[in-house]
Formats: sequence, C-alpha cells, structure tokens
Amino acid sequence: MAGLIARRSVALVAVLFGLALIVFVLQAVVPQNPARAMVGASASPEVVAKKARELGYDEPLPVRFADYMERLFSGNLQTSLRTRNPVVADLESFAPATLELALTAAAIAAAIGVSLGLLLAAGGRLARVLRTILIGGASVPTFLSGLALILLFYSTLHLLPASGRINDTLIAPTGPTKLMLLDALLHGEPSVFWSVLTHLILPAFTLALIPALAIARVLAASCEAVMREDYVRTARTKGLRERTVILRHVLRNASGPPLTMSGLQFGLLLGGIVVVEQIFAWPGLGRYLDQSIAYADFPAITGTTLLLGTAYVIVNFLVDLAQAWADPRIRTV
Repeated sequence: MAGLIARRSVALVAVLFGLALIVFVLQAVVPQNPARAMVGASASPEVVAKKARELGYDEPLPVRFADYMERLFSGNLQTSLRTRNPVVADLESFAPATLELALTAAAIAAAIGVSLGLLLAAGGRLARVLRTILIGGASVPTFLSGLALILLFYSTLHLLPASGRINDTLIAPTGPTKLMLLDALLHGEPSVFWSVLTHLILPAFTLALIPALAIARVLAASCEAVMREDYVRTARTKGLRERTVILRHVLRNASGPPLTMSGLQFGLLLGGIVVVEQIFAWPGLGRYLDQSIAYADFPAITGTTLLLGTAYVIVNFLVDLAQAWADPRIRTV
C-alpha cells in the first residue's frame, strides 16, 4: 500500500503541475490584454504599456512562466481587479460556502446513488420502474432541475428558501470552521443551524441529482456482474439472507467501478457549482468566478480555476486509494 501511495503521489504532483501549465497557457493566449483590464478601457497606450512592464507581461513566455510558478509556490495569486483584495483572501472568504455545498451534495449523491443502485441490483418490477426514472432524470440539465425545485418548494409549497445561505434576521457564526452548519452546532445555535440547513437543501440536491443517478447505474451494473460469481452462489447455498449476501459479499467487490465514477462525477459536480450558485444566489466560488469572468478579472479567474482543479485532482487521488483498499489487486498496479 505504501508503494501505491508513493506512485500516486508522484502522479498527483505531475497532474498539478500540468494543471498550472494549462492555466498559464490559457491566460497567455487570451486575446484580451490583462494590463488593459487592470488600468481600464479609457487608459492611454502609455499607461497600459507601463502596467504591462510592472506586471512582467512584456517578458518572454519562459520568464513569465517561471515568475508565475514562483508566485504559486509562495501563495501569491495577485490582487483581484474587481474586489481590489488579494485573491487568496477572496478565496478564503468564498471557499467555505462552496466547500459546505459540495460536501453536502457529495453526501446526498452517495446516499441516493448507493440506495438506488442496490434497489436496481435486487431486480423485480421496482427495478424496471427505477431504470426508466434514472434514464429520464439523467437527461434533465442542472439549471432546469434547479428552477423546477424552486418553483415547487419555494413558489408553490413555500417550504424552502430559494436563495442565500442564511436568513437575514440571523447572525451567522464566524468560526472556527467557517462551515455554517458545523459552526452552528459548535456554538449551540439551533435556529441558525435550521436556517442554514433549509437554505442548503435545494442547491445541494440540485447539484447531487445527476451524479447520484450516474453512480446508481454503475453500481447496479457492477453488482449484477458480481452476483453471478461462484462465491456469491456459494454464500446463497449456505442459507444466508439476500441482504447479508449483498452487504457482505457483493457490495465491496462491486465498489471499484462506482468509486471511479464517483471521482469523475465530482468533477462534474464542481463544474455544476457555477450554475447552481448563480441560480440560488449562493455566495461561493461559483458566483465569484462568474462575476470575475464578466469583469475580465484574470487573477481571480486563475486562482479560482487552480483551486477547483486542485480539489478535483486530490479527490481522484483519494478515490484511487479507496479503490486499492476495496480491491487489493489494484495495489500492485
């Protein structure tokens, strides 16, 4: 296992370097001049040229890349053109809301995906109905499902709020984790906890829906393949209940493909955050990135892209380790 972790760690570093290189290349080939975006559209060419020299944009690309990597290692992501704050400070401010939303959505996706996958694997009339629902649900785009949930639970039933992270009449706890649900529990504030939870349900469910359906379909197919193995037949001939056979003998051996799918779906989940946070006015990295793009805020775009990309790479690294734990044969690969 130690050898696998070492090999995957080397691959992790290589992928992160590739991510940083891709972001730099994209920033270099964008036709809009970052110096012009910083000084404003009405600035003279002399002022733009001076700002470009200050920022090093007139240097050769290899020199600019070396400076870029040096700044990344030192944690200097420059200053946002829109907020006029250091990008690192902006990320620290907006990231907790996105982290809370993503973790909640991932938990919902895992719970729904595993439950539906096991129901599908069990077969029967219910499984056939569920397959039809899964196919239809997977074809619904995220923005449409989000709007439908708002119309149903906010406009029609008046059960859940449609925007924001907490009621305006409440004071959110400021620490220690900056995750409002957890901080409300730590501070013993049930009213704050309930308010945050009700605001979180709709965006988290919207974000989790498509990944959950994908995980369910892959898990069901993997379980059906494993249940045809001889050791599963042997377990059944011993008189074990079907529930015991599935939980003890099938689920762990069928977990490889669903874990792989979970890592891939987490990337789609991060991509959907931009859309979902816009729909539900969620004050996280998605809205920050969207507003930065509209303002041509290159430092903020670069910082947010690197942060989200790094999160995706690390999650897939952890998925690799989970697969190795579930299937010892992978440890020798």
